[in-house]
Amino acid sequence: MEADTQRVNLKREVGLIGAVSFIAGTMIGSGIFMSPQYVLSTIGSPGASLIVWTCCGLIAMLGGLCYAELGTVIPESGAEYVYMLRTAGKVVAFMFVFSFVMVMRPASATGIALSLAEYVVAPFYDGCSPPQLVVKCVAAGSIILLAIVNCVSVRWATGIQVLSMMVKVLALAVIVLGGVVMLSQGNTQNFDNSFEGSKLSINAIGIAFYQGLWSYDGWNTLNFLTEELKHPEVNLPRAIIIAISLVTGLYLLVNVSYLTVMTPRELMTSSAVAVTWGNKVLGSWGWVMSVAAALSAFGSLNGTFFSGGRVCFVAAREGHMPDILAMAHVHRLTPSPALIFTAVVSLVVLIPGDFQSIVNFFSFTAWFFYAITLSGLLYLKIRKPELPRPYKVPIILPVLVLLAAIFLVLAPIVDDPQIEYLYVTLFMFSGAIIYVPFIHYKIFPHLLTKLTVFLQLFLEVAPADKNL
Repeated sequence: MEADTQRVNLKREVGLIGAVSFIAGTMIGSGIFMSPQYVLSTIGSPGASLIVWTCCGLIAMLGGLCYAELGTVIPESGAEYVYMLRTAGKVVAFMFVFSFVMVMRPASATGIALSLAEYVVAPFYDGCSPPQLVVKCVAAGSIILLAIVNCVSVRWATGIQVLSMMVKVLALAVIVLGGVVMLSQGNTQNFDNSFEGSKLSINAIGIAFYQGLWSYDGWNTLNFLTEELKHPEVNLPRAIIIAISLVTGLYLLVNVSYLTVMTPRELMTSSAVAVTWGNKVLGSWGWVMSVAAALSAFGSLNGTFFSGGRVCFVAAREGHMPDILAMAHVHRLTPSPALIFTAVVSLVVLIPGDFQSIVNFFSFTAWFFYAITLSGLLYLKIRKPELPRPYKVPIILPVLVLLAAIFLVLAPIVDDPQIEYLYVTLFMFSGAIIYVPFIHYKIFPHLLTKLTVFLQLFLEVAPADKNL
């Protein structure tokens, strides 16, 4: 493993443009085509919603800069899992990976699949909301299809990713240009009294941020590139500032375009906001926006599966997950066990869930662990200042992001506590209960060994080399 790390460290080929593309390409997904109506309906007014989108971008930028320091102090793959393992210990790291594999990644895949399904069926239900059964069947089909594609061929999955990136950029450019044209024609009436009806309860603000930050999800993925960046102490912060500034500006322009074309009520009641926008601006060509948004979501869902195995691999090597999840197909060299597992759990999450609640519970869990990770950065800055830091941020930045993370975790349960958040919290802490007998004391090792051997033969998989 040390030899592999040295080899990767010496091969710094990713420059500033590559790093910016990596962050922006990961962040721009299905969220901007689904979240705007939920942010607006939760916070209550166009002006307040634009402030939420701006603040979400600021939180993402500060969080990304803090993670840049973590990535240079602990230069290992695995992101939050490895940072918690090195700062908070094995039990907390296992709680994270247990929640990540069982809740966060499947919830992310399910949320994207639901947004994809909404856009696929929207043209067939013009003027009314599509039946939930139809939406969920399409979402389930897309999860199964992309799981199969990623299990069969890395080349196919990569091709889908490239095509979807081109489509999503083109679609957002059309929306922005359409908004500029409508604004230049004097369509500003939807911005009159733009803060009227704002909801300023703690719960409303917290849920609005959950929905907005869903669209910024991916701000923390640069850590996987740290070892391959040219001059990381310079390019890391520059790439984060440039990419997140661009994405924030683009998201604000898209939201302004939506609000220029649609009234706040039309935006809040739309099940597929880009389709509604397309019908009003492009007329008979409105279906093009539905296809573009669906392909964008398809690419995001593909990306979720494509990057799926990394944390599973690292956790399995540490003995924190079943060995089978760290294996790859012997001929196709794809992490099929991890992909199949994610697909099955995603389908289970899909049955009772809806887009808004899935995003809320995903964000609640994610920001709980972001808070622990940022606490680890503060611990390293205060207790281990002697560690080499090619790049470091002022201590006020992790303090600010940690306070924001604590607010985001507590906000939904302060004003309007829901029993579902208690279930999610109990599930996260159940990881500690599972850790003691099954990981620390290794109860039933023979049963797990027999199951692993059976699945290995059935799925034709073998332990994966580190650079897979």
